[in-house]
Amino acid sequence: MGELDEQSGWGFETRAVHVGQAPDPTSGAVVPPISLSTTFAQDGVGNHKGFEYSRSGNPTRSALETCVASLERAAHGLAFASGLAAEDNIMRLLKQGDRVLLGNDAYGGTFRLISKVWSPLGFPWTAVDLTNVDTLAAQWLPDTRLVWLETPTNPLLTCIDIESIAELAHARGALVVVDNTFATPYLQQPLRFGADIVVHSATKYLGGHSDVVGGFVALDDDDLAEQIRFTQNAAGAVPAPFDCYLLLRGIKTLALRMDRHCANARAVVDLLVGHPAVDRVLYPQLPDHPGHAAAAKQMRDFGGMVSFTMRTEAAALDVVTHTELFTLAESLGAVESLIEHPGRMTHASAAGSPLEVPDSLVRLSVGIESSADLVADLEQALDRFV
Repeated sequence: MGELDEQSGWGFETRAVHVGQAPDPTSGAVVPPISLSTTFAQDGVGNHKGFEYSRSGNPTRSALETCVASLERAAHGLAFASGLAAEDNIMRLLKQGDRVLLGNDAYGGTFRLISKVWSPLGFPWTAVDLTNVDTLAAQWLPDTRLVWLETPTNPLLTCIDIESIAELAHARGALVVVDNTFATPYLQQPLRFGADIVVHSATKYLGGHSDVVGGFVALDDDDLAEQIRFTQNAAGAVPAPFDCYLLLRGIKTLALRMDRHCANARAVVDLLVGHPAVDRVLYPQLPDHPGHAAAAKQMRDFGGMVSFTMRTEAAALDVVTHTELFTLAESLGAVESLIEHPGRMTHASAAGSPLEVPDSLVRLSVGIESSADLVADLEQALDRFV
């Protein structure tokens, strides 16, 4: 904590560039070298310089963990090979019989992990509406030990009041996990509002360039961090040093990219709101968005993700195949703009469940291209229905 304490007064952008990334003391290299070594020399048995074996700890991974923990204002940060590997490690905090309350709007991969992998092993789960604390209190089951929420959610961009959920959960002896992938620590820091654990798919905005897969966990509790760090080493789902380097490289421009993502998203929303082919626009900045108040309370800005519904599934499928700059692809959060049909793509695993998404839904990951070009591209795809 010493380094974080000393640098707590630095702004977000400064911490993104410098924390954990001091010039190399041997060569003076401004970019810390990638440590590819799998093992580390010891002066005597058990007498090493902080690293023994690269699964257990690696200098490049340590730099990434220190940096992102600083951005989340967390005491501890742990990097993983993917977002789902990070989530799997969090689930290992539970004991058999402990229930997970999962929001009824969530990433399909999270739903699959909890419902298809952990539930058969004796970890029950329930899908609930997390936008209403009174509803959550009424549906609370006594074996609940973990509340898992996203805000904004994937793909409906529902925004949830973290503070109110945390107060209820803590009063009933449960932990709160917040998936902060869509917002990033630049726009939202869930630990400030009472969350116990923050999780990221670092593949998305943290990396930002569609060229690296990773996951991250940030938290303040020393005991929970020790448990997760033990499993990180024991189960071994750690990122490679080069992946950590790529993530650090992307994080340096996170604030700049997020500002542009948000600005471009607003331009796209302006088009969608006024277009006759669009049925409904889902974006937290809109005053009629059900989660607008929660987003305004918790977020610096409203993000680069935009969802909307067409009149029919056929229309949605047509739109996603007729854009040119918006690439039809899964994933999100990178410099290039992407478009997808969640019901057939990222959320196909939720079909027939309480988390099933509308078949007319289209999800956009708005990139950093020229906003006028993005608007023109979407407009020509939508004008086919006018």
